Amino acid sequence: MSRDILSDVLRSVRLRGVLYFYVNGTRDWAAEAPPSREIAAAVIPGAEHVMEYHAVVSGGCWAAVVGQSPVRLETGDIVLFPHGDPHVVSSAAGMRAPPDPPGYFERKQHRAPFALHVDVREGQAGMVSDHPRNTTLVCGFLGCDLRPFNPLIASLPRLMHIRKDSRQDWTTQLMQRAAAESKNRRPGGDAMLERLSEMTFIEAVSRYLGTLPEDSRGWLAGLRDRFVGRALTLMHEAPAFEWTVEELGRRVGVPVEFVGYDSPGKMADAGKAGAWDIAFFAAEPSRAADIAFTAAYLEIEATYLVPAGSPLRSCCHTSVDSLLLGTLASIGPMRAASSCLSNI
Repeated sequence: MSRDILSDVLRSVRLRGVLYFYVNGTRDWAAEAPPSREIAAAVIPGAEHVMEYHAVVSGGCWAAVVGQSPVRLETGDIVLFPHGDPHVVSSAAGMRAPPDPPGYFERKQHRAPFALHVDVREGQAGMVSDHPRNTTLVCGFLGCDLRPFNPLIASLPRLMHIRKDSRQDWTTQLMQRAAAESKNRRPGGDAMLERLSEMTFIEAVSRYLGTLPEDSRGWLAGLRDRFVGRALTLMHEAPAFEWTVEELGRRVGVPVEFVGYDSPGKMADAGKAGAWDIAFFAAEPSRAADIAFTAAYLEIEATYLVPAGSPLRSCCHTSVDSLLLGTLASIGPMRAASSCLSNI
């Protein structure tokens, strides 16, 4: 039976959600969130990674990672910050407001979600107005594990803007229900709001996956690739099997041929000519313009050899102009070192 790999990963990383703020903004307003790692212990204790989302229930606003270009949000849109970046949500592009990390810890002893009225860049806790010209958002956090295996987060952008889809308007209805539940507490409401946050994230990832261009790369894009997706499914169906590249290729109908090269330089040149599809060699900044490197699967530490009795005791002692360093030409570690050492 075919497996839903994305659902498997979401289950294994213990996705947890909390709806935290019910925000109402009037006139000129801005709210700025600190990096999620600074407030993780207050909003979702015990989570290895925390991310924040905002759903626009009514009105419109702007959202941006601090220092990055903003995006316009309309009613029914959702914005998610998968990597926990500091960010701003505001009535106009370019506005800022002072973040308040201590405030999250002060609220820790109270029951979320918290009503927040933002007017002229000043946040006030308490009841909010439902004036038709106001902007209303529900804001929440999602926590998950990064270990032992969570390729999803690294595959997502720093800001995910999920526009309202009239064909799948249930998310807007859920957010409206969440806003109503935030104002009118009922037994069981906390559990419902937690599930709403989790469903919002899953829907956002699903929609994002559907918008990826055909030439996208990475684990998430691989899920929908005809061959890569099938290979991932096979491994998830039988994780104890001793898979090899050759066996996976045979099962999915893609023959695998291994080609050896005498040096990384020759391999890189062959890649530019289209002689291979996947290669294993050191990631170097000078080659990143022509080759798309994945995250490192292995790190090799490079160090120095010194004569017996040498006064040099640390790598930091080698970056002096009076010291001559000998090296083999055109090897990766020395090309990397040459960018920060003047005596090679």
